Amino acid sequence: MNGKKLLLGSAGLVVAALALSGCGGGAGSEGSGDGDVTMTFWHNSTTGEGKAYWEDTVAAFEEANPGVTIEIQSIQNEEMDGKLQTALNSGDAPDIFMSRGGGKLADVVKAGQAMDITDGISDATRTALGDAVLSAFEIDGKNYGVPTAVLPSGIFYASDLFEAAGVAAPPTTIDELVSVDDQIKATGVAPIAVGAKDAWPAAHWYYNFALRACSKDVMDEAADSRSFDDPCWLTAGENLQEFIETDPFNEGFLTTTAQQGAGSSAGLLANHQAAMELMGAWNPGVIGSLTPDEKPLADLMWFPFPEVEGGDGEPGAMMGGVDGYTCWVNAPKECVDFLNFTAEKANQEAYATAFHTLPASQEAQGVVTEPALQEVLKAYNAAPYVMVWLDTLYGQNIGNALNVAVVDMFAGEGDAQAIVDAVNDAAAKS
Repeated sequence: MNGKKLLLGSAGLVVAALALSGCGGGAGSEGSGDGDVTMTFWHNSTTGEGKAYWEDTVAAFEEANPGVTIEIQSIQNEEMDGKLQTALNSGDAPDIFMSRGGGKLADVVKAGQAMDITDGISDATRTALGDAVLSAFEIDGKNYGVPTAVLPSGIFYASDLFEAAGVAAPPTTIDELVSVDDQIKATGVAPIAVGAKDAWPAAHWYYNFALRACSKDVMDEAADSRSFDDPCWLTAGENLQEFIETDPFNEGFLTTTAQQGAGSSAGLLANHQAAMELMGAWNPGVIGSLTPDEKPLADLMWFPFPEVEGGDGEPGAMMGGVDGYTCWVNAPKECVDFLNFTAEKANQEAYATAFHTLPASQEAQGVVTEPALQEVLKAYNAAPYVMVWLDTLYGQNIGNALNVAVVDMFAGEGDAQAIVDAVNDAAAKS
C-alpha cells in the first residue's frame, strides 16, 4: 500500500513523555524463573476462520519459541473496549490486546498502560508494513503497536439485487444513491442495512458525510483540537439528516445489531434481505459467516462512499482504520516478538485469507482475490488520503458522545447542531 495514508491528524496526538517499563513480568504475565513465559492475548474473533487463524498462529509461535505459552481469550467485538478498559484500569491487563490507534491508543499511552516497542520492531516488519501504516500506532514519535489489517470503508452490495432492481451501475453521488434506493425498494428489498443498536455503524454515516463536507486541513485540525468548530461539521449533519429522511434503511434499524447473527445488518445483506451496507473492509468475512452455507457471498461487490455536491473534501478520499495489536506496559519482551511474528508475510497472507480482508503488509497483497476486496484495494491505493474513524481518532469518551448523538439523529431525537454540541461538550470535559 502506498505511502500517503492513514492520517491521524498531526499523527502526534502529543502525549506527555512517559517512563514505561517494557520487559518485566506483570499482573498479566508469568515467568517461572527458568526462562518459561506465559502471556495472555485478547482478540475479537469469536467464531470461524478468524478464531482458527489466531489459534494456529499462536501454536506456530509457541512451537518456534519453546518455553513461551500464550493463553488466548476471544471477546465479542462490541464488548472489547469496555472489558479492555476495565482490565487496563485494574492493573491486570492482557499482555497482548487489540488496538486501533488514534485517540483511543493515545489515551492508553498517556495513562502509562502501553509498552513503547519502537526499538523492538524488526527491520523485516518495518519493510513489510511501511512507515505510513506503522504510523497508525505512533504517538509522540514512538510506536505502540503493530498493524494486522488496513480497513478502508465503503458500501458493500449484492450485485444480484442491483440487477434485479434494474440498477445498471453503482451510484457515484448521493443523489444517485437515493435513486438506487428507490429502485431497490420497489422490489420489496431494504435498500441499506444499518446496525444502529451498536451505535458506531450509524455513526459511520456521519463520518463519511463529514469526509465529503470537510477539507483535509479542517479534519487534521480537528484531530488535534478534538472540537467541531468549522461549519462543515454542521453541514455534514444536515446532509445526513436529509439522507435519513429519504427512508433508505432497513425496518427496525434502531434495534438491529451490526454483526451478530442473521438478523444483524451484515446478516441482512448476507441473506439478500438488504442490498447494501456501509462498512469497513473486514465485512466480507463477517458476511460470509452469516450466509446460509457459511460461504462468502458470491455476488458481493463494493463501491466508494458517494461524492456529495458542494463539499470541501477531496474526491476519492476515504474513511477507514487499522486493526493491530499492542503490548501491555508490563508484558514480557516476548510480546514484541509475537507482534513481529504476526507481520511476517506468510502470517499476513493467512490473516487476509482467514478474515477476508486487506493485509497491513504490502508484501501480502497478492492474496487479495475476492472481487469486492480488489475494488476496495484499488480505491485505497488511488485515494488522496484516508482519515481514521472519528471515534477512534478522538478517543473513547469523545467518540462515544459523537456516536450517541448520531444515533439520536437516526431515532428522530436529535439534529445536526446536537452532534456538534455533543462533541464540543465532551471535548471540553476531557
